[in-house]
Amino acid sequence: MKLSEIARILESEFLTGENKKDVDFHYCRGCDLMSDVLAAFADGSVFLTGLVTIQAVRTASISGAGAIVFVRNKKPSADIVALAREEDIPLLVTPLTMFVSCGRLYEGGLTGVNGNR
Repeated sequence: MKLSEIARILESEFLTGENKKDVDFHYCRGCDLMSDVLAAFADGSVFLTGLVTIQAVRTASISGAGAIVFVRNKKPSADIVALAREEDIPLLVTPLTMFVSCGRLYEGGLTGVNGNR
């Protein structure tokens, strides 16, 4: 699924990374506990979180996540947006909850990081 389609499904707005709208994603992970994200690497996954911190961007970079979607309309600070630009990680914001966001992406064809449906 292309990032542009993920953005549409989640009613998201891009904060960074609009130049990556055509990048394909196959996996999704929804998590606020960064150690859980690091425990299951999935290059190119889209990472949904309500944790709006520098650590979310750093964790995405280390784990290979290709984009971050902040749920519940959480807006990152300017330093978080700047780091995401530096790391070349698209940031999106959705008004939807984590549960609804993951459900919509699953329904759209994405799987969890383990590939199960």
